[in-house]
Amino acid sequence: MSLKGKSAVVTGSTSGIGLGIARALAGAGADIMLNGFGDAGEIEQIRAGLETEFGVKTAFSGVDLTKGDQAKKLVTDAEAAFGKVDILVNNAGIQTVAPVDEFPEDRWELIVALNLSSNFYTTKAALPGMKQRGWGRIINIASAHGLVASPYKAAYVAAKHGVVGFTKVVALETAEQGITCNAICPGFVKTPLVEGQIGEQAKANNMTEEQVVREVILASQPTKKFVEVDDLGALSVFLAGDHAGSITGAALQVDGGWVAR
Repeated sequence: MSLKGKSAVVTGSTSGIGLGIARALAGAGADIMLNGFGDAGEIEQIRAGLETEFGVKTAFSGVDLTKGDQAKKLVTDAEAAFGKVDILVNNAGIQTVAPVDEFPEDRWELIVALNLSSNFYTTKAALPGMKQRGWGRIINIASAHGLVASPYKAAYVAAKHGVVGFTKVVALETAEQGITCNAICPGFVKTPLVEGQIGEQAKANNMTEEQVVREVILASQPTKKFVEVDDLGALSVFLAGDHAGSITGAALQVDGGWVAR
């Protein structure tokens, strides 16, 4: 499936799921605006590597997505670099775990700002151009926690439920304008962040890492397998293509059967 001639913004794309999606879109021929935090030298290697490997144009914008004006600037930066934004992938997110009555208020504000509000600001900025061209693809990376809840994750669950609701509203508003808006709801994905948690939990609970994976982290995933980043990238490429023009307002589960329970 070719996305040549298209340009994409992928938030939180310097590592993990976001980088996997950026690589998949670049592999399909789309120009890529990267965004995220990290070492400047390593980010430049990623950006240059995508250009060399896939023969596409790339750029990087290090805006702070927790600030609305900066989130909107990410889109204008991409428009300046590529002339347009055809595909917007809202992926950036963070997590904090604590009971509601002990949940740090500053972390609540930060999680809601990054995981939910940034999606609103980037989408608001991208929609005028998409409407003018009569074509656009918005893909919001929600979570299985956008459909079901777990204890101690109040801010994350609330934000991800909000992402799913926001996705449906955008889909309805743009249904006749050649624009689709969908949410991908992954289960647990083996990213560097999760890999670090495996070791920490093994030490804390006097368990082997294999036990932690199967009995703690993947307890809710019937397949007992991590979702592959490449699977999320492939789905994103499909949703970004013309063949997915009638898929909109969907919350697509990629969760090893978690929500089927």
